Amino acid sequence: MIQALIFDLDSCLAPATEIGPDIVAPVFQAIRDANQGAVTPADLEAAFTDCWRFPFDFVAEKYGFSPAMRAAGYHGFRRLEVLQPLSGYGDLAVLADLPGKLFLVTTGFRRLQESKIRALGIAPRFTGIFIDAIDAGPTPGKRPIFANIMQTQRLRPAEVLVVGDNPDSEIAAGNQLGLTTIQMLRPGVAASEAAAHRVRNLHELKAFCAAKPE
Repeated sequence: MIQALIFDLDSCLAPATEIGPDIVAPVFQAIRDANQGAVTPADLEAAFTDCWRFPFDFVAEKYGFSPAMRAAGYHGFRRLEVLQPLSGYGDLAVLADLPGKLFLVTTGFRRLQESKIRALGIAPRFTGIFIDAIDAGPTPGKRPIFANIMQTQRLRPAEVLVVGDNPDSEIAAGNQLGLTTIQMLRPGVAASEAAAHRVRNLHELKAFCAAKPE
């Protein structure tokens, strides 16, 4: 029986791009100003595109950002905050129809991620919300957070579903703990065989939960 579902936030419940390009434009410009030839212009633009899908520390490492570029990025991103309401993917009301307790685990800059959650108005739907904050030093990653949820809630692996888009983050963490993993194939998300199952939206997830044998 499903006792808990653990969700990712960006590209799972809400498009990361919904906050709009204007909010991050000053941060991207600060990184450009700090570049000084360390990264080619083409790679830098590719890195900025990746920032919409992946945590900044991962992107900075992938593209070889200099210490000055990383410092500019961290300084800018940790100050960002969403002030306008967000809608998410339009099916968030379905969260109320899902079985068991719901948990939200998201990686990113704490102030920005917390402001997205407030702007979406989804906090009351979740028993627990956890920010894997990359601006608070080395992050534990999602696996220990998932393990802590299981321990404190006294959950067995067979009772937990992990729902997210990233095969190298929440899907990998769920697999390592023996949890049932479901990749959310929102627009632009490439399907991965790493997940045990795949759905396109929360309506399909609700149907999956209803059909899952106890």
